[in-house]
Formats: sequence, structure tokens, C-alpha cells
Amino acid sequence: MREAIQTLIQKQKQYFYSGETKGLSFRKAQLTKLKEAIKKREQDIMDALKKDLNKGQQEVFFTEIGFLYSELKDMMKNVDYWAEPRKVKTPISHMGGKSYIYKEPYGVTLIISPWNYPFQLCLGPLIGAIGAGNTAILKPSELTPNTSTVIRDLIVATFPEEYVAVVEGDVEVSQALLNEKFDYIFFTGSTSVGKKVMEAAAKHLTPVTLELGGKSPAIVMEDADLKLAAKRIVWGKFINAGQTCVAPDYVLVHESRRRKFLKLLVHYTKKWFDEDARRRKPYPRIINERHVDRLAGLLKNTDKVFYGGAYDRDQRFVEPTIMMDVSMNDAVMAEEIFGPILPVLFYKYDYEIIETVRKRPNPLALYLFTEDKESERMVLSNLSFGGGCINDTIMHLATPYLPFGGVGESGMGAYHGKNSFDTFTHEKSIFKQTTAFDLPVRYGQSQTSMSALRKMWE
Repeated sequence: MREAIQTLIQKQKQYFYSGETKGLSFRKAQLTKLKEAIKKREQDIMDALKKDLNKGQQEVFFTEIGFLYSELKDMMKNVDYWAEPRKVKTPISHMGGKSYIYKEPYGVTLIISPWNYPFQLCLGPLIGAIGAGNTAILKPSELTPNTSTVIRDLIVATFPEEYVAVVEGDVEVSQALLNEKFDYIFFTGSTSVGKKVMEAAAKHLTPVTLELGGKSPAIVMEDADLKLAAKRIVWGKFINAGQTCVAPDYVLVHESRRRKFLKLLVHYTKKWFDEDARRRKPYPRIINERHVDRLAGLLKNTDKVFYGGAYDRDQRFVEPTIMMDVSMNDAVMAEEIFGPILPVLFYKYDYEIIETVRKRPNPLALYLFTEDKESERMVLSNLSFGGGCINDTIMHLATPYLPFGGVGESGMGAYHGKNSFDTFTHEKSIFKQTTAFDLPVRYGQSQTSMSALRKMWE
């Protein structure tokens, strides 16, 4: 295995050194090929995700395919501009010269993607890698084998392996890849695995982007529109059966709105996800039996299950569940849930919001529901998190105009839109000096030279 991986990396390295991937017309042509390949296989993609995760066609298009079209369109439209050398200011101490930032691709990149959105989270970073002029090796998740096969077949039919290749396999294959020297690594997955990726990258001083997770709170202030808050939180939490890195992991609600908010949560959960609704529209499965067991363990305290709580290990099914009167000491608050369980906590004073969220590492996302600008200011200025929404959930990641990424234990680096291009691009600083004259001040040893330098820099 190691020999095959090393041979593939060497092929890609030589192809990158040929310079072909750097041409802007070449990059745009490859992005066009990728878009056409996805369009041609839309049904295959939907069928694979149905088999792997029981996702319905509308959910697949909304969460896995449509966003990629948006990213591709934005990259193809703007890559000429983003790739241009950028002229920047030059200080008086460098009189006669000009300063530029040149954009160059890193080289051979490794993209390791997860199982929860296995198509989008594999090909999304690839758009940035291609747009920036790199080659890429993709490692899709082995936990979604049908989607992995579609990705492999799509890539093989569209690109030569010296440009873009897919390496399938389990954890051992991922580790074998990480043992090799790449020019850039892009990883999406859990915080625990992200630490291992960073450790492996450190051995070669390889730059990384880590898209991780965390306990992302939804905060419902006393003045919030409760109907909209409940509606949007239920949708954001239970889409993909809660297996979303930016899903609301728990809700903090003002205690004065307790009864009405819980009633609305149950109303929308029943409306979209009860047994009748699940017969009309596919409800995604939990990825495997081990994760069903993990989620079932969080439901042992049945006294706190307000709605739902059923599960079926053989069917990989966990019912959308609402828990109430949860404390920070409960198992469900110990780590990211990554499933369709929504704990609801109550607060009395605003300062409790800040204290509660700060008890956990910086989350990947935060959602605030309020009509009050002062409440916005309080939360946004006192809490650190990757990104989020005011009066909505999840939608911040579906725009190419906002960078998406974490902070602290929820990740490092960001992508989407221009940020995808920037992530896979090294900015090379160049100072062009004139040869028409040569200021003697830098060569001088006199007090006059020192005074001149001081005036320029102080």
C-alpha cells in the first residue's frame, strides 16, 4: 500500500511541476468538467446516498449537490481576479520600489472527508484545490461505501490520476496517506481525529485546514419570535438525523418562555418527523449500529425525555428526541451529540448564557434568536465560535460569500467561495526594486543615516 501511495504522490508531484495545473484557462476547464460530471451523475449520487444514509432526493440536492453548483459557479466566475498578483503599498523606506503579492498553489493536496455529508464535503474542498491550481488526492469515508464508489467513478472518468485521484479504504489507508509528505492537508471530521491529523502533518510541517465540530448552542432570548425560532431550530437539528457538524447541539431558552417554546418544538418535530411524516418523506439513518448504541446511551435517563426517545438498532433508527431540564453534568452534555437528540436548558439571567457556553470549548457554530441589538452585541462580543446565524440555523454555511470554519477545538482555517481559493493558495510576497537609483541611507554608518532612518520608521 505504501509503495502505491508514494508512486501516486510522485506522479502528482511531477504533473504539478509540469506547470499545466497553474494555467487559468486549464483550471476553469477542469471546474467545468467537474460540474458536468456531477450533473451527469445526479441520480447515481442520490441513489448512493439513499443506500448509505436513506437520504431523500430533495435533501440530497439541498445539502449535497446544489451547494456545489453554487461554489463551482462562484469559483469559475472569480478565479481570474482572485489569482491576479495584488499590488500593495510600499513604505517610504523602500522608495523607488513596488510591492506585490503573488498567488501560487501549494502543490499536491490531500483531502480527507467524513461520512455525514460524504459527497459535498469531499468535492467542496476539491473545488478550491482545483481553482487554486493544485493536484489532489481524495480519501472519502469508508462508512458510506456507495457514495465513495460514485466519487471514485466520477473522478476516474473525469480526471487523470496524476491530477486528481481517489484512494479508498479504512483507517489504515488514512494513516498510510498521512505518513507521507503532502504540500497541504484538508481534513473534515471529529476533533479527536483532527488532533491525529495535525500530529501527522507536524512531522512534515505540512500546513492544514481542520474542519471539526463541537457543541453548537442555539440561544433563544426572551424577546425572540418563538414560532420562527422553534421552526428553524427543529429543521437545523433534525436534518440528516442530526448528523451535521453545525447542527444546534443544545438550546438555551429563557425560563419565562419555557412552556410555549417546548410546545412549539414538539409541534414542528411532529409535523416534519413523526411516524406519518417519515412514511411520506425519507428520514436518514444513523451511520452505523455503534453510533445507535452511543446515542441510545444518552437516552438512558428517560425522566428527561420530553418527546421521542425511541430507537431501533437493526434499522439504524433514532427518533427525533427532545430532552428537557438537562444539566451540564448529564451525559448528553459531555460531548457533541451528532444525532437527533435536542437537549433544552433554561436560564434566568443573561449572564448565565455566557457562563454556560464558556464551560465548553469554542463551538463550530452558534445560533442566536433575538430582535434586540443589545442582545446581539452581548453574545457576539463575549463568545468565540466559528460562525453562525442570527434568527436562523445552518444557513451561514450555504453561502460562498462567508468563510466557513472553526476556532480553537472546533477547527482552524476556513473555506467556501474566495476562502476556498485562499485556503489552497500560498501568498508569495515580492518586492521589486528600481535600478534607476540607489539610496545610500541603508549603507551609511553615520549619525545622519541613523537620523534619516528614524524619521522614516518612527
